[in-house]
Amino acid sequence: MKSFTGTGVALVTPFRHDLSVDVRSLERLVEYAVAGGVDYLVVLGTTGEPATLTAEEQQLVKDTVIRVNAGRLPLVLGVGGNNTAAVVKALNKEALNGFDAVLSVSPYYNKPTQEGIYKHFEQVALNSPLPVILYNVPGRTGSNMLPETVIRLAEKFGNIIGIKEAAGDLVQAFRLLKGVPDDFMVISGDDMLTLPMTLSGGAGVISVIAQGLPEKFTAMVNAALEGNLEKANALHYDLMDIIDLIFEEGNPAGIKAVLEQLDIVESAEVRLPLVVATSELRSRISRYLQVGTAFT
Repeated sequence: MKSFTGTGVALVTPFRHDLSVDVRSLERLVEYAVAGGVDYLVVLGTTGEPATLTAEEQQLVKDTVIRVNAGRLPLVLGVGGNNTAAVVKALNKEALNGFDAVLSVSPYYNKPTQEGIYKHFEQVALNSPLPVILYNVPGRTGSNMLPETVIRLAEKFGNIIGIKEAAGDLVQAFRLLKGVPDDFMVISGDDMLTLPMTLSGGAGVISVIAQGLPEKFTAMVNAALEGNLEKANALHYDLMDIIDLIFEEGNPAGIKAVLEQLDIVESAEVRLPLVVATSELRSRISRYLQVGTAFT
């Protein structure tokens, strides 16, 4: 579990201008993140746009990341959905080869009860050959996995090792941190709340901005884990503007605009129903990357 303490990166899936998967840009992105000092990589999470990738494209993304990473960092694969039987079917050893854990989102759209969420993850835990990190993101799923449900799962299933908590609610995060077993990881799923959650006992973050500014964001997380509040605060306040910017028009449009301006990816294309960042947002991102501040 120490492998997933620190800074994880929720990788984008780069596209060419014709919207095909851009393998060369993905290769550069992996190398850039590794060189920037992040601790692990998350493949085909929400930021990777798996909902608009074919099965063949998803396999291409997995194969590319595994090949380029070459065992240097732990890898986490997004395996989730709102059809429990389909998620269980996807949790087979062959599909998970090369990965160290799975990140499984709480069922979306169906809006299950807390008991339904528990029963869903019970099946995930019973069928996963790899450790499981839960993912709570009510802004996308339409339902909130409450702390009591997470605590219940954490106490029952030893292979559920943590949660990516992205409710945007610090009080909920504190209740999780207070209630879960000591060896259960509460990982921030919100870049802006990473510092307070980590300082309160969290295990770090699965971040979006860390693939654009890996050295700076990783330094903030490490400072927080080490209890260096002065350094962590300074970095946090420096990063706040760019964190706001990348989510202003949705994810991953903002972070792809950052990566394009840094020449990490060839284009900032996303697939419909997402659209690329506006020229006005791109201009503000450019200003931040050049001088460290955003237009007000």
